[in-house]
Amino acid sequence: MTLLTIRALKKSFGDNAVLNQVDLDLAARERVGLVGMNGAGKTTLANLIFGTLQPDEGKLTYHREQLKIGYLLQSTSYTVNTFSSMIDDVEHSREAEQFLQVTSHLGLRKVKEWDGDRLAGLSGGEKTKLAIAHIWASKPDILLLDEPTNHLDFQGVDWLVAELEKFNGTTIIISHDRYFLDQTVDRIIELDDGKSINYSGNYTFYREEKARRYQSQLHQFEEQQKVEQKIEAEMNRLRNWSDKAHREAGKTGKMAEMRGVKEFYRSKAKAMDKAIKSRLHRLEKIELEGVKKPKEEAKVSFGWDNPEKRGRRIVEASRISKGYGERKLFHDSSFYIGRGEKIGLIGPNGSGKTTFIEMLLREKSVDAGQLWLSPTANVAYLTQDVNDLSQNQTVLELLQETHELRIDVGKSRTLLANMGFDASMLQKPIHQLSLGERTRVKLAQLMMREQDMLILDEPTNHLDLASREHLEETLEEYQGTLIIVSHDRYLIDKICSKLLMFQDGAIKRVESGYAEWREREAGPAVSAEAEAMQLEEEKLIIANRMTYLLGELSKLKPTDAGYAQLDEEFKQLAQQKRNLNAR
Repeated sequence: MTLLTIRALKKSFGDNAVLNQVDLDLAARERVGLVGMNGAGKTTLANLIFGTLQPDEGKLTYHREQLKIGYLLQSTSYTVNTFSSMIDDVEHSREAEQFLQVTSHLGLRKVKEWDGDRLAGLSGGEKTKLAIAHIWASKPDILLLDEPTNHLDFQGVDWLVAELEKFNGTTIIISHDRYFLDQTVDRIIELDDGKSINYSGNYTFYREEKARRYQSQLHQFEEQQKVEQKIEAEMNRLRNWSDKAHREAGKTGKMAEMRGVKEFYRSKAKAMDKAIKSRLHRLEKIELEGVKKPKEEAKVSFGWDNPEKRGRRIVEASRISKGYGERKLFHDSSFYIGRGEKIGLIGPNGSGKTTFIEMLLREKSVDAGQLWLSPTANVAYLTQDVNDLSQNQTVLELLQETHELRIDVGKSRTLLANMGFDASMLQKPIHQLSLGERTRVKLAQLMMREQDMLILDEPTNHLDLASREHLEETLEEYQGTLIIVSHDRYLIDKICSKLLMFQDGAIKRVESGYAEWREREAGPAVSAEAEAMQLEEEKLIIANRMTYLLGELSKLKPTDAGYAQLDEEFKQLAQQKRNLNAR
């Protein structure tokens, strides 16, 4: 059953045409992922569907009366007043029990007792969880989720994946979290140049299919170019013949008239001109209706200078502890971080990851133990807060004043161009940029410093999919030390070969990546071949023991001491053997 139909949808803001030609049919129980570059119009389309914006042209048709839509905004859109209203609304409604149940599942306790100060101090993850619980309690027909996994820990993401599997309504998910999209959607709508493009399947299929379509279109375009070149060569030949025929037809003289030469060449020139016109028409038709050169995906290039290598270890912790009042984050934890290692910080929200980073940055101290950071380390830190940039400065001004240093303008422009900022965007004030564009500005600030240790707190938050993949390529090549806090599993799996696990009130170093650790925790899966080998080993052990017992029994009489015991063991082994043969 179709719930929503969108046809020829257009939306502009001033001279900026965000959506140009969006067509979409949304059916009941569909799982749709909405993807596209930063600024492609994903949030604009979500607001049009929700009704907070109206289209300039086109039509949205809802096929069910009183269709309830639950819209999860990005966490930065929520304020203290928003959350106060949420809690008050739910407390006086029939959804109160469901709301409290969901918040409890997500690790938020005694929400009804939270005051203004508690709400003002909400982390990004807590904001997202509270908003999700509020929407879930309303039991919507359509769930619109804008970056739902930003700030959620792995447990929160797993819970949301499981709940979406059970959800009976329709979901539209705007996300750059590739793991999450793979787990939750079966159709991808990409917004590109204001138009909607449909792909059946999850994120991985979408990337493969998009690459296949690109190569197919590129091949058709190249073959078409060969045809165009052939037609143009024919036209040049015909023009040469036509010019010659026109010259001969224009000659004067009695002999030419007598022999009918002029008429022959006139006829020939006319035929040539007609053939040229026919080929020119073919070229014009190809220009209008032929295969267009496929658009290459926008390239975003990140890069850091390679750091110098100094000592072996850059961080060493000896029995460190940290807590706030009665709440203990971690205690008696010892570990190290070697130079050049790529370390992922893994643990639920509130386990102390951010606190540990603040301790490395000398913003907080340990309660007990020793935390040593190499005095030669140059540390650069990317925070996840995109609202801490000077809002009225332009992009170029901000970078030129980064860390109170005057940065070379040429270097700034080159760096920003590599990151997808054209000349017009350099003069934009920060407040006019999307969240993803602000993240790229912060990364640019980071790159302009000389450093041998990078601490990245949710570096892919707000970045579009292409930017995430290019950032991963750069981080793979980076030769310095990386400490990454991220709920982007693709990033952690691809980049981090070691982990610091915040678990059970301690920090433990893990000598593997996250995927390998998780497999190990889940326990090894036994293959059919391994099971068969194990079965044969058990049979062999039993057979050897039975042979030994037969030898011992042959030395004894039934009335001898010990015979009955050996005989009973033999009978038990014979039964075990029969059971194994029956498997």
